Amino acid sequence: MMQTQSTWLPRNLSHFWRRLRALTIKEFRQLIRDKSNLAIGIFLPIALILLFGYGLSLDIRNAPVAIVLEDGAPMARDVVAGLRGSDYIAPRYVTTMAEAEALMRGRQVDGIVRIPSDFSRQLAQGRGTVQLVVHGTDAATAASLRGYVSAAIDGWNKRRADSAGRVSAAPGVELVDRLWFNSANSSTWYLVPGLIVLIMTLVGGFLTSMVIAREWERGTMEALFVTPVRSLEILLAKIIPYFAVGMGGLTLCLVAARGLFHVPLHGSLWVLMVSSMLYLMVALSLGLLISAAARNQFLASQVAVIITFLPALMLSGFLFDLHNVPTGIQKVASILPATYYVELARMSFLAGDNLNLIVRDWTILIVQFAVLITGARLRTKKTLDR
Repeated sequence: MMQTQSTWLPRNLSHFWRRLRALTIKEFRQLIRDKSNLAIGIFLPIALILLFGYGLSLDIRNAPVAIVLEDGAPMARDVVAGLRGSDYIAPRYVTTMAEAEALMRGRQVDGIVRIPSDFSRQLAQGRGTVQLVVHGTDAATAASLRGYVSAAIDGWNKRRADSAGRVSAAPGVELVDRLWFNSANSSTWYLVPGLIVLIMTLVGGFLTSMVIAREWERGTMEALFVTPVRSLEILLAKIIPYFAVGMGGLTLCLVAARGLFHVPLHGSLWVLMVSSMLYLMVALSLGLLISAAARNQFLASQVAVIITFLPALMLSGFLFDLHNVPTGIQKVASILPATYYVELARMSFLAGDNLNLIVRDWTILIVQFAVLITGARLRTKKTLDR
């Protein structure tokens, strides 16, 4: 049995770069020979973004909404009372519009309902105005939220008309709404950034989950172990080709997002690229950890689907607004790297850069990468026993 090298970096850097270059060239040639991996890494992203971008729409439940009650009159409170009993809206009362906007920018609420300070006077003159501001990054949530709030206001108008003995509900309260971060109210704008996350997960987690396992099955890992190469060099050589494939897939997705679906990019492109690189490194290291632990391609691929692709699809916020899921599911989602990349991608495309979110999410992704690559290195020891 060979002993594991005790140092993280080799002392002789020239030998390190020479071995890494040779291993990387080997991995690139192997990747090019494996047409199925190239198809998954290059052509599947385009198929996914076209399929989901043109064919998927969503719905909501228990959407958090900030209620700004600037007019404290009983009539004003009665207008928003109907929102409290709805299964679709979770009201959150705040005192000022500035506080509500801060919650909206921090993605803690999906909308704002504002009762202006002169609401009672407006209503006495014939028609009061209620303002609705909707977070438009999730087009399905935005459309549904507008419908729910409008229905609640219409219900209040009808009850008021009935109590006054009028046949018609008008005049009454008029809802004036605005849409933030998604002026086109398009579900495609919401879905396309999430699709990029799925593609990065597919290339990073699923494809790399089999690379070390394939070496063990073919017996080439034993041949590598009798050479001077170190486990870190092996891992880096396997990461580099798939990192290049992943960034190529990202480029295709960005071209499709802007050229085909006209999704705006309100944030900085470099923020989106750095976020994508960080997440891709996390996905690659997770795939290598799975591959090193399984040592079997079939088992590694199944495990990768279960713990990378499916959670990224179902629990990251790509399909379902995490505000609308049980608390336990939210806690599980907070562990997933994809959750933070979904947030970063949608922020970059639709909402613009938010420094607090960028710093928090980048820090989490960097820590996750460090933990996963360390785990992969510890599992890739230069030893033949498991």
